[in-house]
Amino acid sequence: MLQGDWVILLVVGGVFIILGLASVFWGKREEKNYFDTIATRTDDLREFMEHWPQRPQPGALKIGGWIAITIGVILLAVGAVLWL
Repeated sequence: MLQGDWVILLVVGGVFIILGLASVFWGKREEKNYFDTIATRTDDLREFMEHWPQRPQPGALKIGGWIAITIGVILLAVGAVLWL
């Protein structure tokens, strides 16, 4: 590998970790908002029966975030090994 290629792996790994953490936190926030609205709404159940308005699924956001974090850690490890 060229001399600076490990830097690219470290940067991309860091970006994946940051995006993964953002996705996990976004999923947790969406899940909290969804369940808070269930607790406060007693007369209008349209959102929960028809799933309208559409929202990103919190579980998919969290799982995608963990996958991105895993890929980021692997890229960081490969970049560190190539650096040494």
